Amino acid sequence: MIRIGILGDIGSGKSFVAKSFGCPVFNADKEVAILYKKNKKIFKKLKKLLPRYILSFPIKKSEIIVAVLANRNNLKKIVHIVHSEIRKKMNLFLKKNKRKKIVILDIPLLLENKINKKKDILVFVESNRFDIEERLKKRGGFNKKIIENFKKIQLSLDYKKKISHFIIKNNFTKKSVKQDVQNILEKIL
Repeated sequence: MIRIGILGDIGSGKSFVAKSFGCPVFNADKEVAILYKKNKKIFKKLKKLLPRYILSFPIKKSEIIVAVLANRNNLKKIVHIVHSEIRKKMNLFLKKNKRKKIVILDIPLLLENKINKKKDILVFVESNRFDIEERLKKRGGFNKKIIENFKKIQLSLDYKKKISHFIIKNNFTKKSVKQDVQNILEKIL
């Protein structure tokens, strides 16, 4: 099985690129949203750790936002608890798809949480800063300070780009991304 890890800035279009491969995708952001809605164990751990912010189940994104804005260290605490569960979910995904030729890992903290393996193919999604900011503003709950806090716990984009095997310049058109994805598939298969 070939594992492809998708890297890039927040809002650069990593999930769009991941889906464009046409292979099974593990989307960590979607899995986190499910955890907040359905996993009482995660709720209890977060409630114990951040009782002033995590108030009720299911966990509301607004409570997470308030906790992160109140103290940057809260983000690290949340990530520590949530990512252990995400790692388990990813392992189940990999087991379920073990016969697939390629799987895509769309995990924002792939490198930071040492989820990647040495053999993984890394694809960096590069986008124009203005386009990214416009896309983020259209998302619900856009908050510049949260994004800044999140970036502080991430490795630099320059580093991620440097260690990537491929770079896709995402101008947010399906045609250009599809062509880049096709070129990558031809090179790795």
